[in-house]
Formats: sequence, structure tokens, C-alpha cells
Amino acid sequence: MRELTIGPDRIADDTDCYVIAEIGHNHQGELEKCKEMFREAKECGANAVKLQKRDNRTLFTRAMFEKPYDNENSFGPTYGAHREALEFGWDEYVELKRYAEEIGITFFATAFDFPSADFLAKLDVPAFKIASGDLKSIPLLTHIAAYGKPMIVSSGGGSIEDIRRALDAILPINPQVALLQATATYPTVAEEMNLRVIPALREEFPETVVGLSDHYNGIAMAVAAYVLGSRIVEKHFTLNHTWRGTDHALSLEPIGMAKMIRDLRRIRVALGSGVKQPHPNEASALAKMGKSLVAARALPAGHVLTLEDIAMKSPGGGIPPYEIERLVGATLPQAVEEDEMFDGSLLQGTRIEATAGAAV
Repeated sequence: MRELTIGPDRIADDTDCYVIAEIGHNHQGELEKCKEMFREAKECGANAVKLQKRDNRTLFTRAMFEKPYDNENSFGPTYGAHREALEFGWDEYVELKRYAEEIGITFFATAFDFPSADFLAKLDVPAFKIASGDLKSIPLLTHIAAYGKPMIVSSGGGSIEDIRRALDAILPINPQVALLQATATYPTVAEEMNLRVIPALREEFPETVVGLSDHYNGIAMAVAAYVLGSRIVEKHFTLNHTWRGTDHALSLEPIGMAKMIRDLRRIRVALGSGVKQPHPNEASALAKMGKSLVAARALPAGHVLTLEDIAMKSPGGGIPPYEIERLVGATLPQAVEEDEMFDGSLLQGTRIEATAGAAV
């Protein structure tokens, strides 16, 4: 069965979409700002908040760490210094975990390297996120799989062969895996979303929950993805588009996050059962808009009905128009007035009583 449980939430084909508010480093290295983002995400209806954990000295080459990083979004003179300024340590993560539990929202993070994975395992996060850039990092994937926690794997920049390779490595160790369709462009334009990958992944991996890591600058794609079978959506989240940092421009502010979650909750209900049948709430509208077979003019008792004797007029509720051929040739047991509905017993070859008060 296609199912995954993260914290208190069950994720399956019959559930609402599991929404992850991806904070990343949009907190700008400020603990209280990050807690405010947790609180806002919870109020929007998100199931989880997520950060990104890096051990920067381990993750980057010396050349990349020391590369000058002088731009409007920089928090340091080099790329390494920039990353270090945004990175939370153990005490901050402990406090954020405590706060998430206090307000009732699930908290986990992306592990970009082995020390970060061990860090998060020690923190006892309920799940691990794998970034698109690590779809091919089999040693890291198997290392994280051994923790036995749910893994959400993004597939941006990958092929179906890359996904198979990753799952072949993870699943023998840990069956708790979800796959996210993703495009590793920030933001992603509509032409690059390739949402049809979602049903393709569902068919290829019938036991695996499939979702979307959504970098589109808007809320429409998440709803479309749900219709196609996505049951997880990860969406970047900020409190202010104008804040310094590269991710804020493609992130949803609280009003956008709340609207996206509202629409996702509505769409599950709106999809319905898939069985086409009348809904009880349609009855009054159809009675007004529908048509019944009525007398085209006043007709005497004993008259044998012809096509010219029958009209289709609103309201509905009488003999429906699709029965017109069966009504032709019936004999009226008593006179009817113009616009009077014909009684249904005419279709059964029995005597009728004219429907009183049925004239339009």
C-alpha cells in the first residue's frame, strides 16, 4: 500500500496533501525570526517546517568555501562565511525542536552531508529530507537510510534511472521513502514543471508516496499536482519577499501559503468518488431548470397522443423528455389542459389521473 507516516500524520492516496513549509535559511540566521516562521506556518495549516543543515567545512571544497561572495544577498565576504552566518548550531536546533513540539508542528531538516545527518539523527528528527543534488549520493543515502526514519527524496536534475538507483540503494535498508518530482531551477517556470512525471512515478513505483518539491512562483502547481496524485508538497516559505537572501523571491508569504493549503484541502473533497450520479443538493436547481413532458394544447379524454401533442417545458419533475417516444401512442383516460404534465402511469399502460396544478 502506498503510505508513509511522519510524526502524527499519515500520508496516502486517501489523505489530504502533506504540506512542508521549506524555511531553509530564510530565517537569516536569527533564532527568534525562525520561531516566528514556525508559528506562521502552523497558523497557515502546514504539517511541517523544514530547515537545511550543512557542515560547511565538510561539504565544500576549500576553494568553494573561500570563494569571494560579494553581492546583495551575501551574509559574509566569502561563500563559506556567508553559509556559516546562516547556520544554526546544536543549541538552536534543540530550542527549535522544543518550540515546534510546543506549538504542534512537525520539524525536520535536509541533511547535506554525513556530519549533518548524524547531527539530525542525534536530535531525533522524525524524518530526513534529501535534496535533489544528493539523488546520486548513494553513500549518503544509505547512511541516512540506516537511521530507519522516513526519507523524502527530491529528484530535481535526475532521470528515472537515477531514481531507480537511489531507491535500489535505500529500500533494502529502509522502506519508508517518498519521492518528490522537482525541477532544480529557482524559480521554476511553468514550462519546466513537468507535472506528468508525478503519475509516471506513481506507476513506476506503486508502493511509494509521490509528491512535488514546488519552486514555481505561485500556488497553482501544487493543486494540479495533487490532482495528478501528489500527496506531499514542499514549498519555500518566508515572511517577507523583500528580505535579503536568494530564496525569498520564490517563497510564499503567509497569505499565499494559507491560500495554497486551503485550496489543497478543498481539492481532495472536490475530487469526490469518481462515480457519476446526482447529488441531493442538485434537486432544486434541476427541478427549476429541467424539463417535463406536458400537453402542447388542451386534449380530450380518449385522445391518442401524437408527437405534436407533446411539448417539453420547465419545471422538471414529471415524465422526462427522453421518454417521449414511449409516450407517443398512449391513450388519455381523461382530458388534460395545455401545459399540464402527463402522468407517469401512461408509460406503464395504466389509466392515469391528470396531474392537478402542474401547469407552468
